[in-house]
Amino acid sequence: MFDQKDLLALANMPMPFGKYQGRVLMDLPEEYLLWFQHKGWPQGRLGMLLGLCLEVKINGLESILNPLRGKTYVVNE
Repeated sequence: MFDQKDLLALANMPMPFGKYQGRVLMDLPEEYLLWFQHKGWPQGRLGMLLGLCLEVKINGLESILNPLRGKTYVVNE
C-alpha cells in the first residue's frame, strides 16, 4: 500500500544510482522500470517506489503527479 508521501517522492525524488542517477523517479523511462521489474527491484522503499512508478505509467496516470512536482517531501520516512 502507498500513501501521500510516496506520491510526493515519485514526483520529486531523484534516482540515487545507475544510468539515470539524478533524474526524478517519475521521469524515468518505462523501459528502465520494466528492466527492474524483470531483473528484480532494489530492496526497501526505493524498490517499492519504482514499482509504484511503473504502475502509474502503465495506467497512464502521470498527470495526477504533476501538481506535486516541486513540493517538499522527506527522503527517509
